[in-house]
Amino acid sequence: MPAQTYEFQAEARQLLDLVINSIYSNKEIFLRELLSNASDALDKLRLASLQNSDLDVKTDDLHIEIERDEKERILKVIDNGIGMNRDELTNLIGTIARSGTAEFLAKAAEDKKAVSDLIGQFGVGFYSVFMVAKKAIIDTRKAGEEGGWHWESDGDGSYTVEESDYSKQGTTITLILKDADEENELDDYSQEWTIRNLVKRYSDFISYPIRMMVTKHETVPAEKEGEEPKHIEKEEEETLNSMQALWARPEKEVEAKEYNEFYRHIAHDWHDPLKTVTLKGEGTFEFQSLLFIPSKAPFDLYLPDHRRGIQLYVKRVFIMDDCEDLVPQYLRFLRGVVDASDLSLNISREILQKNRQIKAINKSIVRKILGTLKGMMYEKAENGEKAEEAENAVKEENAEKKEARKLSADYLTFWNEFGKVLKEGLYNDYANRDKILETVLAATTHSAELTTLEDYVSRMKENQKEIYYIAGENRAVLEKAPQMEMFKAKGIEVLIFSDPIDSIWLETVPEFDGKKFKSILRGEIDLGDEEEKKAAEEKLSEQRKDMADLLGWMKSGLDSSVKEVRLSTRLVDSPACLVSDEQDLTPSMEKIMKAMGQEVPKVKRILELNPEHVIVKRLHELYADKKDEADLKDIVSVLYDQALLAEGGELEDPSGFSARLCKVISKALK
Repeated sequence: MPAQTYEFQAEARQLLDLVINSIYSNKEIFLRELLSNASDALDKLRLASLQNSDLDVKTDDLHIEIERDEKERILKVIDNGIGMNRDELTNLIGTIARSGTAEFLAKAAEDKKAVSDLIGQFGVGFYSVFMVAKKAIIDTRKAGEEGGWHWESDGDGSYTVEESDYSKQGTTITLILKDADEENELDDYSQEWTIRNLVKRYSDFISYPIRMMVTKHETVPAEKEGEEPKHIEKEEEETLNSMQALWARPEKEVEAKEYNEFYRHIAHDWHDPLKTVTLKGEGTFEFQSLLFIPSKAPFDLYLPDHRRGIQLYVKRVFIMDDCEDLVPQYLRFLRGVVDASDLSLNISREILQKNRQIKAINKSIVRKILGTLKGMMYEKAENGEKAEEAENAVKEENAEKKEARKLSADYLTFWNEFGKVLKEGLYNDYANRDKILETVLAATTHSAELTTLEDYVSRMKENQKEIYYIAGENRAVLEKAPQMEMFKAKGIEVLIFSDPIDSIWLETVPEFDGKKFKSILRGEIDLGDEEEKKAAEEKLSEQRKDMADLLGWMKSGLDSSVKEVRLSTRLVDSPACLVSDEQDLTPSMEKIMKAMGQEVPKVKRILELNPEHVIVKRLHELYADKKDEADLKDIVSVLYDQALLAEGGELEDPSGFSARLCKVISKALK
């Protein structure tokens, strides 16, 4: 039968034009596509031989070969797989019979960059060869059929098909390469080192050997004394890919050393991982993943262009680095791979960004990692009981058992390195908020060690209904804040949050385990039992009446800074402190919003006085005797400023404070 010329189907011709003429940052993916197709052909042959025992094929050495000719600029990819007949050649190569292609092409015609990103990441199979080749030739024979077929095209919109005497099992794809063009980022794909690098990058874990003749350099010792050794070159066949996909092997068959080496390879990290996590998805779609929690945070973890995500493979073929859709932002410290068995990557779909399978994998990874972190939290008990069993001790009534639960060194390492990142999920992943809360650690007034929220709740006083906390920038300053005094006096535990992220998530997370979060820097605090509260309120009511004029006068003098001056039972040793109204921004949150460039109106706070303190009592006496004296105004201003300083705040007028303080001290010394 003579050669016949056919026109590409209209949509295929449009796609060819986009592939060849659009600007791509990643032309090298053509080889990945060819090797992936070859691997599929080998899979299909193996399956066909199992289904049909009469099929006359060889499956004892299934492999892929790469041949290259630098002089003639020819590259060949050869497989001994299932092969194709005439109909398959014209259907698979000459047309695109998939739903949605027309819509994609219409949109692509308007946005070339979108097409570039799409093909640059995923390829479109065989069509991608025309980015690097001026002619493509296919020679193939279908397994079990007589006679072969020859297909060729120069990508101009047409192709020819004819019978051939190709007798080998499988397919040979021959590319007549374009000249290397550095300006257009077109590498020389006839070079050995280029092919080596591409196979290692994209196809290292394909389960069939990818072979190529390579140049070996050897040194031959001199035959006689005084002669120089000879350096010779020889051609030798070499398998370019490792075929060792650790994630595909049973976990019990892989040594920790192998996992560590693989992690260092993909993460470019000198340290071993803190934790190795394997995950398999089964059901409507299958995937395998091998994930690592690093032991050390990279220096660029908080930079905008930090690499995020894990490597994506499809049937062991590398698709992309740092697939952001596989993990949420707050798990960006994860490293590893995900290998999907049937992920749809053809251009007729919405691809990765909206792929439901990717979303399902994302959910599985989040669930697995959060569960792993929870399991890492506590050390195993000395008697060998599991961490989960030790965890239940916190729910026991026995106080000794409550204290026996100790955070593990591994989890403390994780928290110190990545705790701030993990807490980002508390305000941007509502679905997993409760699980993330279970992994949160905080400093506490209870001990020098960090604590979990669950352990805090287990230690709450009998009538305590809220989780008390203080948030700011400096733990040491917060621990000594005046607002802490009554809590310390009554032995009530307060959590201390000193990361900037804490002030953000605490604004959006209302409660944990049914207990509301309560800032001790906001609103009024009622501590003690009902009788104590009643007695304290009666006494405070009398003191308010007695000092009403003083409080009003102080409010008018500090009107630009405070919205109210009131008496409080919150204080023990300090004369005054500042608190925010229940619905107002705290100083730390106000500072964060300003740092983000947001305009924040000045928030006036409440000055609370300790009516039992000697300074407040003496101030009341002086005011009752001398009324509106200038000296008293200086004392009030100093009182306000010291309350601000005591909680780690910044003075608006440091020089003014210094002058007033010197004046007050001078008066006192006289």
